[in-house]
Amino acid sequence: MTAQLPSWRKLAAAAWSAPSDPQFYGDMDVDAAALLAYIERVREATGVRLTMTHLVGRAVARALTVVPELRVRPAPGGRVRERESVDVFFIINVKDGKELSGVKVCDADRKTALEIAEEVRTRREAIHNGDGAELDRGKSLVTRLPLLPLRMVLRLGAWLTSDLNLDLSWLGMPRQAFGGAMVTSVGMWGVRRAFSPLAAYYKVPVLVLIGAVEQRPVVVAGEVIARPMMTLTATFDHRYTDGYHAARFAEAVREYCADPTRFEPVPLEPGREGRGRRVPGRQVGVPAGPRVPARGPERGLSDG
Repeated sequence: MTAQLPSWRKLAAAAWSAPSDPQFYGDMDVDAAALLAYIERVREATGVRLTMTHLVGRAVARALTVVPELRVRPAPGGRVRERESVDVFFIINVKDGKELSGVKVCDADRKTALEIAEEVRTRREAIHNGDGAELDRGKSLVTRLPLLPLRMVLRLGAWLTSDLNLDLSWLGMPRQAFGGAMVTSVGMWGVRRAFSPLAAYYKVPVLVLIGAVEQRPVVVAGEVIARPMMTLTATFDHRYTDGYHAARFAEAVREYCADPTRFEPVPLEPGREGRGRRVPGRQVGVPAGPRVPARGPERGLSDG
């Protein structure tokens, strides 16, 4: 039996085409107390401006090692291929927030959060000073092309550099430009929860977005108490993963956030040489960076 579509349904059918978007979404609330404590300890001991973005990026890198099904890249013929390394792309704002750019940290699973923080800082400064090299060439191409040709160039470039694994850095399109996962933050603006889309040319299975750290009521041992909570949201590409892998990924991230000292070196306290603990099997050096003042336990720690 057929029936006449209601006018609103008919309008909707005319306005939208059939679904073609492979994205699905998830979010989870994380108790940020352990992360905040680690950030404060690192800042006091080293002067490195470690933030939630760096720690969550490090957690994402670990999760990619725990869930190897997500550590893949597209390959010709509708197949996927295991990635050669665990690379995390950090979306950053430059030029006083007027422009977006990004830094791909290669082998993020083999680096400490401090090393990631220093690498992102150094390369952010280079981009700010006009020394972005490959990115600058890419932006020049973006500014010159009209919208329709630009869309075609982006899709073609993504296929060449991701599916075929070619390096077109001379055109501003480096090989696997966005790594194996992406991380960004809206916490510095006080936004609790937001979702970010996966553009077709990213070619990554997941993008994680970090919300603001806030004091919220939480039930602990049957009592309601205030805890510093942070919401993490993730956008997954269904062509790479499904809910089972997404759940394992989320659990690995949560495990890291619950106690980062299990996976990171504990910094030396000022004036106490030789008492820091290093992660077994990893040679860790404390990077030299500009000293920053200690900040409050919540404000300013979500930004990257």
